[in-house]
Amino acid sequence: MNTKKPMSLTGRIIFGMIAGILTGFAVRFLFGDEGFVHTYIVNGLFEVGGKIFIASLQMLVVPLVFVSLVCGTSSLKDLSTLGRMGGKTLAFYIVTTAVAITLALTMGTLFQPGAGADLTAAASFQSAEAPSLGQVIINMFPTNPINAMAEGKTLQIIVFAILFGIAISTAGKSGERIASLFVDLNAVIMKLVALLMHIAPFGVFFLMAKLFTGLGLGAIWSLAGYFAVLAGTLLLHGLVTYSVLLKGFTGLSPVTFLKKMEDAIMFAFSTASSNATMPVTMETAKNRLGVDNKVASFTIPLGATVNMDGTAIMQGVATAFIAQAFGIDLTMGDYLAVILTATLASIGTAGVPGVGLIMLAMVLNQVGLPLEGIALIMGVDRLLDMIRTAVNITGDSAVTMIVAKSEGALDESVFNDPKAGEKEEEVHLEKVNA
Repeated sequence: MNTKKPMSLTGRIIFGMIAGILTGFAVRFLFGDEGFVHTYIVNGLFEVGGKIFIASLQMLVVPLVFVSLVCGTSSLKDLSTLGRMGGKTLAFYIVTTAVAITLALTMGTLFQPGAGADLTAAASFQSAEAPSLGQVIINMFPTNPINAMAEGKTLQIIVFAILFGIAISTAGKSGERIASLFVDLNAVIMKLVALLMHIAPFGVFFLMAKLFTGLGLGAIWSLAGYFAVLAGTLLLHGLVTYSVLLKGFTGLSPVTFLKKMEDAIMFAFSTASSNATMPVTMETAKNRLGVDNKVASFTIPLGATVNMDGTAIMQGVATAFIAQAFGIDLTMGDYLAVILTATLASIGTAGVPGVGLIMLAMVLNQVGLPLEGIALIMGVDRLLDMIRTAVNITGDSAVTMIVAKSEGALDESVFNDPKAGEKEEEVHLEKVNA
């Protein structure tokens, strides 16, 4: 009798990640000049497999956000709950971003990663212009919700879903019939998320193999100080700041929280995209952390769009690094300006392509630092972006837990159950053929 326990999903994802990294390095050093390998393996199998995996996750984002948020909003008995919940969520997101940028500036000033660096030969960098905060607010409201869904404009989808959910909750018997349909749709979509999670180890393998085949380690060594300070600050914020907030506001165990976040963190690290990871983050919040859908359906999509603690940390460390490398002293007023600008920019540039670099350019302009420094740190940004994304989704989930606890929408028995969510993640394909 075979009693061997099957490897957990987290274990399989980690195995796929490590295998992909080792495969990428092996291809790089053993077949560096082999055209066939690069054409058919690296740019063929690895790239196609990785992009299909990312596309499969992104495919779920729009239907998941819309259906889940409609379900959550339409189930609210008191619509004032939505305003109160929204205020709490935004307040926590803004506070954690301010803490992140402050921590980053402190670490950058303390460890001096740019001291002795030579950026005089840095290439020029041109940043796209960021829209004004007023324009961002205007753009939140869709003129065509179907077009917003087609283009994946998350903020517009959130606004339309909330309005649609409110209409359902006030439409009497007709609304009740529509609401029941959305509840069933939500259950089907969450099962689709579970199905994709089972192929995740293969997708992660392809992504890591492709990345580490072309990743130049020379860039990391040349910016070792910047890399170490930024990575260390990201881990400090992700492991300590969120743990303190979670313990302080909910009394729940941060260790249990982080352990239950393993799958989502692995997804975020491998995809480097909060939006692509959103289906897994929401599944984790609802089925493993015990958050009610009416909270998770609102806070997670909003956080993936506007909560950018990891990016804020990058801006703080990069600002200190560039200032030190160019020998420019920043005053306390400059540091306060960086904190304020980066915090507001995390909302003001939501949804803009290349958002991290646009935000960094805004911050550097605010304190009169040259943009040329961005060109050099871009060499290691892809790897650091993976860590930033993991921090971002951890922050989204921590705030979600805090808001849910304050709203009485957190099932602590689910949170404390180490096996919670396992049944929901099961997919029995044999039933299809029955």
